[in-house]
Amino acid sequence: MSGTSPQWLIDLNEPPPPIKPKSSKTEPSPKLETGQDAKIQWNQRASKHSSRTPPSTEETDTLKLKKAWELALAPAKSLPMNAIMMYMSGNSLQIFSIMMVFMLFQNPIKGLLATNQAFSRFESEGTRRRLYSVKAVYVLMQLVALGLGLWKVNAMGLLPNTRSDWLAWETTREPVERAIFAF
Repeated sequence: MSGTSPQWLIDLNEPPPPIKPKSSKTEPSPKLETGQDAKIQWNQRASKHSSRTPPSTEETDTLKLKKAWELALAPAKSLPMNAIMMYMSGNSLQIFSIMMVFMLFQNPIKGLLATNQAFSRFESEGTRRRLYSVKAVYVLMQLVALGLGLWKVNAMGLLPNTRSDWLAWETTREPVERAIFAF
C-alpha cells in the first residue's frame, strides 16, 4: 500500500481556504436622512422600480374570464377521482360507502346553489355576457357529478327502479274465473 492519501481525504482533513472578496470596492453605507430629502430619494427609487403600467380593463377582463373557466372546470377534475372511489367502495351498504355517496351528493348540490356567488368576483361590465357560457359549463359539470352519485345509488340497489320495488302500491288482481280441482 502506498503512503499517499487520496485527494478527498486530504480535502476532508484540511480547512477550506479563506474566501477573498471579488472587488476591493465596498459600497458606502447609506446615510440616514430625514425630512424632505429622504422622501425625495424614496420616491426616486420607487419610480425606478415601478415602471410597470397598470393593466387595461380589457386585459383584466380576459384574466377574469380565464380564472372563471378554471373555476368552471374544477368539478370535472375531481370526477375521475370520485368515480374510482365509488367503484372501489363497493355496492354493499356499509358506513364507508354511505358516507361516500352522501359526500358525492352534497358537494354538487352546494355548488349548484352557490353558482352565482362563486362567479360574482369575476363579473364586470365586460365579462357579464361571456360568463353565461362559463356558468352553463359549471352547472353541467355539477350535474355530471350528481349523475355519478345516481349511478352509485343505483348500483347499491337503493333506487326503486324495478316493479318489485313498488309492490306496496299494487292492487291484487281479481281473477276472472276460478279453477277447482275435482276428484
